Amino acid sequence: MARRARAARNRADAAAGVAASPYVRRSLPFFDVLDGEQIEKLEAQVDWIIQDVGIAFRDDPEALELWRSEGAKIDGDIVRAPSDWIRALCAKAPREFTQLARNRARSVTIGGTNQVFAPIYGAPFVRDLEKGRRYGDMDAFRELVRLTYLHPNLHHSGFVTCEPCDVPVSKRHLDMLMAHMTLSDKPHLGAITEMSRAQDSVDMAEIVFGRAVMDENCVIMGNVNTNSPLLVDKVVTEAARVYSTRGQGMIVVPFILSGAMGPVSTAASVAQAMAEAMMVCAYVQLLRPGAPFVLGNFLSSMSLKSGAPTFGMPEPVVSNYAIGQLARRAGLPLRCGGSLTASKIEDAQAAYESADSMHSTMLAGANFVLHSAGWLEGGLCTGFEKLIMDADRLGGYQKVLTQGLDVSEDALARDAYGEVEAGGHFLGCGHTMRNYQTAFYEPKLSDSENVESWEEAGSQDMRVRANARVKDMLAQYEPPPMEEATREALEAYVAKRKEELPDAWY
Repeated sequence: MARRARAARNRADAAAGVAASPYVRRSLPFFDVLDGEQIEKLEAQVDWIIQDVGIAFRDDPEALELWRSEGAKIDGDIVRAPSDWIRALCAKAPREFTQLARNRARSVTIGGTNQVFAPIYGAPFVRDLEKGRRYGDMDAFRELVRLTYLHPNLHHSGFVTCEPCDVPVSKRHLDMLMAHMTLSDKPHLGAITEMSRAQDSVDMAEIVFGRAVMDENCVIMGNVNTNSPLLVDKVVTEAARVYSTRGQGMIVVPFILSGAMGPVSTAASVAQAMAEAMMVCAYVQLLRPGAPFVLGNFLSSMSLKSGAPTFGMPEPVVSNYAIGQLARRAGLPLRCGGSLTASKIEDAQAAYESADSMHSTMLAGANFVLHSAGWLEGGLCTGFEKLIMDADRLGGYQKVLTQGLDVSEDALARDAYGEVEAGGHFLGCGHTMRNYQTAFYEPKLSDSENVESWEEAGSQDMRVRANARVKDMLAQYEPPPMEEATREALEAYVAKRKEELPDAWY
């Protein structure tokens, strides 16, 4: 079984055209766009929001009592605190940390100069070329977990790759966790929508990793959104009490549509996002100093005519660069961006919006990138073909990030000039023969042949080729090995919890 699983992984890696890597170890410098004066103004705005405006911590008396006991100023449910104290608390969070994977070779390091790509999160619908748009279900969810596991350019499984709407809301997190834990051995996230579901996630992770390993390592994380503007609800604080007090990771992301959940100006929305996330980071450090934390930013522009969010636009592109600088100055790992688009299918709009969004995410230095692949329709839909198309491009980004421009002796190719005469060609020279297999990134879904060859092969466009790749990958899938005792313990836990929980569909 182990040999067959390794062979399947190797076939998938070869099919993607790149060497497998558990995460991106960046060598390219960050793209910093802010000068010193701009940084000072933005940080002053962040401090003003924290100290003078305040952040509401709502519907969770326990969270307010913790703030009160530590000396914060409480007015109703508004928490205000000295900004230097909040920044000092944030400094207790690690600048980088490792999330262990069930297969330790797939563990990821988040923070510093590292970048981790994970698929779309949270879409209620799925779409493919043959079945069209439909509600997500467990069959689709499991297929998406398998595809993410197989593709080497996706380092992390995320969690809600689509919503399995055929399973009660009260129980679906158990089936999703079971799928991630058994169909893949990459790291993944856990549930957050209700405190008991977060606890189920942590309990099931302990079954997989064991208490001793979990006591000393991050093995699972929760991803939550603040309720912008300036509101942290109990979904966030209760999830933090489950994950952070256990030493597990929290990703906290203000989701701001500028002009709706934040001011229409990008600078104000960036500062608001920093203030909201830093206040939650400080809360996490009050719960457990040193608990892993990722500061998130999901800032989007919107159509002020219709209210619809827009993606890949210049304003959120600039926000990615700005938040990258501010997060590094705060000493916190960053989550932002992804292959985002408002398009409904994998068309030209999807291509350019996703490329602009993901390219700025890459250059900005986002350490954890949710929505790296599969995003359609403003996040309402997961595209099977889009997942594979986006992941194909991630390989190109990874090469840029890790290799940059090679100026080694071999790369300068002086021996080739001694071999090739003026007016000749380099196709058959020794330098080319030594390097032709690795010289260029080859996207497997792109067609660079002449038009006659393309027509003879059926005149297939990118969507058709991606659909075929999806089928090929699923056909070669074999699950990674798992000890039978661990699988049985997970199955017993899930069965017991399902008996305890009534069906609930909302």
